Amino acid sequence: MRKQNLICLVIFALAVLNAPNFALLEAETSAAMPVYFTISLADAAKHVAHVKIDLGPGSETRDLQLPVWNALYQIRDFSRNVNWIHVKDSNGSDIPLRTLDKSRWRIERAGHGATIEYQILANTSGPFGAQLNSQHGFFNLAEILMYPQDARGSRMRLQFAAIPSAWKIATALASISGTEFEAKDYDQLVDSPVELGTFQESDFDEGGGHYRVVVDGAASDYQMNDVVSTLRHIVSAAVTWMNDRPFETYLFIYHFPRGPAGGGMEHAYSTAIDISARRLAENPRSLSDVSAHEFFHLWNVKRIKPQSLEPVDYTKENYSRALWFSEGVTSTAALYFRSRAGLMDEAACLESIAGQIGELEQRPAHREQSVEESSLDAWLEKYDDYDRPERSISYYNKGFLLGVLLDLRMREASGDTASLRDLFQWMNEHYAKQGRFFPDSEGVRAAAEAVSHSDLKMFFEKYVSGTEEIPWDAFFKVVGLHLVSRTRSIADPGFVVAQRFNVSPAVISVNTDSGAAVAGLEAGDSILKINEHLPDSNFAAQLSSLKAGETIHLKVRNRLGERNLQWVLGSREETAYELRDIDGITPQDRVRRTAWLKGDAEGDGENHP
Repeated sequence: MRKQNLICLVIFALAVLNAPNFALLEAETSAAMPVYFTISLADAAKHVAHVKIDLGPGSETRDLQLPVWNALYQIRDFSRNVNWIHVKDSNGSDIPLRTLDKSRWRIERAGHGATIEYQILANTSGPFGAQLNSQHGFFNLAEILMYPQDARGSRMRLQFAAIPSAWKIATALASISGTEFEAKDYDQLVDSPVELGTFQESDFDEGGGHYRVVVDGAASDYQMNDVVSTLRHIVSAAVTWMNDRPFETYLFIYHFPRGPAGGGMEHAYSTAIDISARRLAENPRSLSDVSAHEFFHLWNVKRIKPQSLEPVDYTKENYSRALWFSEGVTSTAALYFRSRAGLMDEAACLESIAGQIGELEQRPAHREQSVEESSLDAWLEKYDDYDRPERSISYYNKGFLLGVLLDLRMREASGDTASLRDLFQWMNEHYAKQGRFFPDSEGVRAAAEAVSHSDLKMFFEKYVSGTEEIPWDAFFKVVGLHLVSRTRSIADPGFVVAQRFNVSPAVISVNTDSGAAVAGLEAGDSILKINEHLPDSNFAAQLSSLKAGETIHLKVRNRLGERNLQWVLGSREETAYELRDIDGITPQDRVRRTAWLKGDAEGDGENHP
């Protein structure tokens, strides 16, 4: 009898040890089941999207998260746009919903599945927003789609409903049907913006890749053939420069509105770009400027990525010291392959570099704030006062210049056998293709030293983490150039503005003895019109086109209402910069300069490995 009991106990113990862990199985089931999203456009005219989320069986308790930021390094709290949320179980009965914080909710009794429905306002235009109206829809999906926290890594299905009959859909997501799409997880889903509407489109093949071009804008405001031709040159030069094409298909989404617009947002297999029709007409090069920058991001940022930005945390700020490289040096590379593509000549390249030097030198904050600190402080950019010249520098601006200088220093140290191109290709091989992430500025330094076989510690200490004045001529002499400054008289508007993408420029200070102050302009005023025109995305360029002695007309608004102001512009002295040939320039200097501006090591040409 005792023997039988012992056998029974052993069998029972083995059964317990081998029994499934039901709590673990529930969690695994939650993660394994696809999450189904449906976005209804039935109330497009009201800028309202109806979202439904279908969750399969899983844990009894599930937490839902709506990101607090996306597309910009700014906390924007998208939950402010949520009108209501309703939750039902698998039988259609209401189940409890509890708010945990401003962007997170908990649902109970979800073990057999649940359906969440909510209504969310989508009325933010531009490549960094989510907008739905009777003309079109554009979604950065993280701004409208909640995710179950225990299933962020699950497969995602997205379907659109109540689509106007004439509308089409463009997205880099894998298509299941004309209105349904799939992603491997939430991160891939929300890194794939969606354009819906009656857009015009074209496509082309280049270097083994297929490119789709979608444009929302009046047909009379652009020439699709010109857009495609520009893009063909850009993608060919960039893919050749990197000796890599990490995609089969890539999507360009453009908006050319007649109102204020500007900016671009990179994604893994697509980009969304806004350029006002007015700016496109006045400066056709603006298309190649922003397109080249955003396209190169598919390597730098989307694949060559700093460890500090991986994995993305949608619930709080994600700090990085490396935005100077991820953003600024992206612009350096974009300048090189626009030069390679014949979209910029030498004079235009040197003018662009000199202009960036002037922008940095005219900001007193360059003596106090390092480019790494500027990267960390990116989360303060939504505050107008942060943009004051004495408060901050731009990691885009100084990062671009550091990309140029690092390239020149690597060339000099290696006897013109290593360049910025080698640095990016090295990082692409050792980080992107290995599924690894580089350790911020130290990772950039290590890569630069690896390809140039030189010690760059002092460069990074002085100019990346430090704020030492840059000896421009010491760098540019290796390509036969030196920096020349001169004082010129320009129109003085009497005020300083901060501008954030497609938001109206905001006045942040007014000179007390200026015509602007006498006319009644105040800090905090938003500029609605300048000389009867809407503010451009590059408002500084609009101001710089004015002349001393001219009358400026502004329509502004503050908390007390709108006002029309005018005054005669005064003048002020400004330092302008230019890169010129050094005395005694040699043929070798010119050869080296040509190779530099095309992103090649000297003499490499198209034979770069």
